[in-house]
Amino acid sequence: MRAQLELSDPASSADEDPWDDPDVVVVYTSKFDEYGLPIRDGGTSMVVIGFCPWCGQRLPQSRRDAWFDEMDRLGLDPWEDEIPEQYHSDAWWRGEGAAEGSAREHVEPERVISPA
Repeated sequence: MRAQLELSDPASSADEDPWDDPDVVVVYTSKFDEYGLPIRDGGTSMVVIGFCPWCGQRLPQSRRDAWFDEMDRLGLDPWEDEIPEQYHSDAWWRGEGAAEGSAREHVEPERVISPA
């Protein structure tokens, strides 16, 4: 998949919102380990995809449900409570004590991917 994608430099894209950039056709959300097609409505919505649009390789399974399960386990309401910092990125599923089988076997972009 790496051959079909150009990884953006997080330092250069820090000032740019990938959801506003029409050249960005696939975005990655590390918190949920999801790839998607951005919805250009001014927000950060996306249509989650399960396969690479260039090579057809299966992408990792979303961790969205596991994230919300973890919030429940911690007794936190994601819309009302302050969420610990590690839950704003992939640190919660990559860090020490991550669930067995959480290792990644797929491409790991920094933030945003665009066609090569």
